[in-house]
Amino acid sequence: MSRLHVHATVDVRGVDLDLDVESGSVVAVLGPNGAGKSTLLGIVAGLIRPDHGLVELGGRTLTDTGTSTHVPPHRRSVALLAQQALLFPHMTALDNVAFAPRSAGLRRRAARERAETWLAAVDAVSLADRRPHQLSGGQAQRIAIARALAADPELLLLDEPMAALDVSTAPAVRSLLRTVLRESGRTALMVTHDLLDVLALADRAVVVGDGRIVEDGSVHDVLTRPRSAFSARIAGTNLLAGALVDAGVDTEVGVVHGVCDADCEPGAAGAAVFPPSAVAVYSDAPHGSPRNVLRVTVAELEARGATVLVRSGSGVAAEITTAAAADLRLEPGAEVWFVVKATEVHIHRVSARRGG
Repeated sequence: MSRLHVHATVDVRGVDLDLDVESGSVVAVLGPNGAGKSTLLGIVAGLIRPDHGLVELGGRTLTDTGTSTHVPPHRRSVALLAQQALLFPHMTALDNVAFAPRSAGLRRRAARERAETWLAAVDAVSLADRRPHQLSGGQAQRIAIARALAADPELLLLDEPMAALDVSTAPAVRSLLRTVLRESGRTALMVTHDLLDVLALADRAVVVGDGRIVEDGSVHDVLTRPRSAFSARIAGTNLLAGALVDAGVDTEVGVVHGVCDADCEPGAAGAAVFPPSAVAVYSDAPHGSPRNVLRVTVAELEARGATVLVRSGSGVAAEITTAAAADLRLEPGAEVWFVVKATEVHIHRVSARRGG
């Protein structure tokens, strides 16, 4: 079993993290730059020593500041796959992959046999004799995946593994990683900003903000019921937070009405969530009495093929047709009205953290 437990603080970075990862699961770690995601990976890998805390993997203590325990990175049974492949330039692909088991004490023949097995697993046998400068970005990342797994780690750390790949290469590597993780039952912790990585690879998602885990739940729950502005943005939806009132949320842009969860209680913290496609845009105040009418200033326009995403200064976005955008003569600085039907707005309670 390779269950991971982390409870650690790094004072200078304002980080206080508490996370458990069940054996065989893949957890996506999301959050804005500087939130503490890379610090989390560094603590688990043994590259960063926390001021206070405990790191356990598969029942082994890797870090315990109370007893001054700190297992060095190469003895943790943890492999890190980064954005860049970081292959040894003077070694062939086969030797790069064999390096990890050799370092763990396997004899040369056994290490090469394991390397050949993993090269076959990532469909890279034909690359065995090439050196890194002879590999494309996608090929190099395949070799890096094989090298990480040839070490037979209890835990795989993925740090933006597709970020450096082009759009034509990333899907193939993502599919490969999905297959490898599922078939091997490997426990993994993955830092990413890419929604496709989360959907394709992860069972669970946690969101880190200001050095704390602020959301924790299944991928479906975090993306469809976001509790933070970051998770709403990565899910491509709008989120307005505030205090719950009867059938709505009192936000900084006014009360937003919608369909409330059963546990919504007036006075508690809550969030109103609705997709940009549910927002209608008017150049003049709308007639009648729609439930949610927001007066906003256009901040930017983003073309999306047949539609245009209209972002307001308050962070709310509307997705309308290009014809509608042309008719409204939208441009940054223009004042318009966003209108959302209450039936299109989902309202839920917000707690500091969910899940386990």
